[in-house]
Amino acid sequence: MLKIAIIGCGKIADGHVEQIRAIGRGEVVAVCDREPLMVEQLAVRMGIPGRFVDAQEMLRVCQPDVVHIATPPESHVALACMALNAGCHVFVEKPFALTAADAQIILDLAQRVGKKVSVNYLYNFEPPGLELERLLAKGALGEVVHLDTLYGYNLNGDYGLAVMSDPGHWVHRLPGKLFHNVLDHVLAKVAAHIGDDTEVKVLAFRRRPASGNPVLDALSDELRFVLRSGGTTVTGLISAHGRPVAHALRVVGTKDTVELDYTARTLVKAVNWSQPSSLGRLFPAFVQAKAFWRNGWRNVGLFKRHEYHYFQCMRVLLSRFYDAIEKDASDPIPPAHILRVCRVIDQLVVGMEAQA
Repeated sequence: MLKIAIIGCGKIADGHVEQIRAIGRGEVVAVCDREPLMVEQLAVRMGIPGRFVDAQEMLRVCQPDVVHIATPPESHVALACMALNAGCHVFVEKPFALTAADAQIILDLAQRVGKKVSVNYLYNFEPPGLELERLLAKGALGEVVHLDTLYGYNLNGDYGLAVMSDPGHWVHRLPGKLFHNVLDHVLAKVAAHIGDDTEVKVLAFRRRPASGNPVLDALSDELRFVLRSGGTTVTGLISAHGRPVAHALRVVGTKDTVELDYTARTLVKAVNWSQPSSLGRLFPAFVQAKAFWRNGWRNVGLFKRHEYHYFQCMRVLLSRFYDAIEKDASDPIPPAHILRVCRVIDQLVVGMEAQA
């Protein structure tokens, strides 16, 4: 059994503890947070023995095999390096780091000390993401020509209210502010299809009315961007105002095109109008209906096997990460992809700042 410790006892830490226990390959031996009340509320609810307010002390006393870091991103470099130097493998919440330079520090140290590092790019491991992985592996889509990614969020939801009601919230200190905390969800899906020569164009703006608070009004809430890497392009939309709140990806290949809906957990092929004349227009709707029907029954099967809960994707990711540690399997998220995401975010931030 892996000895696992968690640094950062906020809301997301519950998900980490629950999935670690569900996997059954590790024991959470300690939690740590600078705020003692946060430590106590998590440790008492989850029955965790080790309770610390000092990360260095926790590493010395508990000597964990793996450390999960679930703190705001400005602390990730220091904490990840501390854990790596203590001989631990590290799993980091997104954003992985504030900049690509910071990400490089973590990844370089992990390579030097021979330890594994990963990041919670969980949506790649949702059922449609795993199906896309299988299709790409067998070349069913051909060469990827274009990807279109859409991510929505609600400013009146838990995340939005926390940020908009508190000008001192850590999101306001991020270089990319509101978008910096969600861009990983968007870019992690496309990182495998672009290179390190990516060109970026960006448009960011605030659609909501001014509030009179300069900190809040400095937050753009709509983002559009275009990426180009060789012969592949990516378009992205992050919206606080589009309804319904969407989370989707379209992958256009030279052989076929698929559309993923991460909210409904579906993947269907795009309509292929193959029959002649107007009669041919009757069939695609039924073909797609059949595809959605199959997706629905697959999801019923996942539900019956208790594999349909909200953080099932994190469970799959953590299982693969622990495989990489214990079985020397491949990294679930290659370090090159982690760094690529951070580099593109850097470029998007520069574009956003130029418009401010």
